[in-house]
Amino acid sequence: MNFNYKVIGNILGILLIINGGFMLLCLGVSLYYDESESISLAISSAITLLSGFVLWLATHKKTTKDLRKKDGYLIVSLGWIVMSFFGVLPYVLSGTIPSITNAFFETVSGFTTTGASILSDIESVSKGILFWRSLTQWIGGMGIIVLALAILPFLGIGGMQLFVAEAPGITPDKLKPRIQDTAKRLWYLYVGLTFIEAIALYLAGMGGFDAVNHALTTMATGGFSTKNASIAYYDSSLIHYIIIFFMFLAGTSFTLTYIALIKRNFNKVFRNEEFVVYLVFTVVITAIVTTALMVVQDFGLALSFRDALFQVVSLVTTTGYATADYTSWSSFLTVLFFILLFVGGSAGSTAGGVKIIRHVVLFKNSFLELKRQLHPSAIMPVRISGKAIDQNIVYNVLAFIMIYILVFLVGVTLLSSMNVNFDTAFGAVATSLGNVGPGIGDVGPANNFSGMPVGGKWLLSFLMILGRLELFTVLMLLSPYFWRKR
Repeated sequence: MNFNYKVIGNILGILLIINGGFMLLCLGVSLYYDESESISLAISSAITLLSGFVLWLATHKKTTKDLRKKDGYLIVSLGWIVMSFFGVLPYVLSGTIPSITNAFFETVSGFTTTGASILSDIESVSKGILFWRSLTQWIGGMGIIVLALAILPFLGIGGMQLFVAEAPGITPDKLKPRIQDTAKRLWYLYVGLTFIEAIALYLAGMGGFDAVNHALTTMATGGFSTKNASIAYYDSSLIHYIIIFFMFLAGTSFTLTYIALIKRNFNKVFRNEEFVVYLVFTVVITAIVTTALMVVQDFGLALSFRDALFQVVSLVTTTGYATADYTSWSSFLTVLFFILLFVGGSAGSTAGGVKIIRHVVLFKNSFLELKRQLHPSAIMPVRISGKAIDQNIVYNVLAFIMIYILVFLVGVTLLSSMNVNFDTAFGAVATSLGNVGPGIGDVGPANNFSGMPVGGKWLLSFLMILGRLELFTVLMLLSPYFWRKR
């Protein structure tokens, strides 16, 4: 048999059961606030739980638990798609988003932590549905597969295939020899930081419900807010700086965060080249934007620095929150922020995008290529944090960036063919593929995606999943070679 279909079906069933369990949490919130949407959430949860249980029951007598790489890629891709289709139920059944297209777009945007929305009046949405909206981002931030690995021991067998497929990157960092132990520690840290941020926001003056929701979507670098004006609703420097800190933390490798906070080894953190570049890049771009705001917009230093830092960190980490409409500042800053849509946070974080480490490898290899032209016989490996990396990794990075650019251009072409103007097409594709949220044009921070054509929403939904799973996991499934029996 080419694929272990019983194991694939079994795991998909488990993922639906987990998804239905999270819907029950939202039902609890809705019941607490005595909302009419409670019935819709109860039905959504029941449908999802029952579907998952039936699928699990039909496949639990499997002959083997072994998973190959092909199985892992198929499970992860199908898992995200199936989760998204069932995730539309609370929106559709409650009447919050009656359109299947819009509901699917909102759900995919949640699970992929993109933060692009079609909702025009978020504050009119019930709290139970808003909590589901935020929870989809929190689940997708660390990854539903990683969660399943953490809580289900048998998935440890072949679990590395799932871990690599869902959290791809240059190298899969493992905190412990067993992948299940790594997944547990990542989720413990994720839950702990979310809790700490929620408490900090509450103490800073944010309401309890809003504090929990913003903590969920900040640590996921998702960007969904409970307010129409996003974080600009809160006229509080303290709240803004708390969110800035946790956005930056969420955009840092969770392995490094674990080493810093749990192991107390800060020297190793500052010897990590990706983190240093991430930090320095953020500081330099913030300084440029701060200066531009003081000169062009005539803002004071304090406001210029806070607005600059917030928007830069939000876009670099692909969170997508906003405290201002950066597209109204100046053409120069609009172009600069558009470029930031292609940066991304650190590998091993909840951030999307290309990732800092790939940019570092690309620039280092390009510089070395100049030297190799002068000294063709010399062996000059690319070094990261002082260690030479395998040439295959360099090839992988180069291929990733080339495919990323190609997918971006194809996406812009297809979206433009649907009568979407040039600026908007560029911004929508860039922000969807990078899982950022706001873009430029008609999908800037002051607008949303409700005006996109139906075909455009399905295209952007596909690009969000493609970006979240970092291209190869999904694109492999489109290759005839993947489906051949070998």
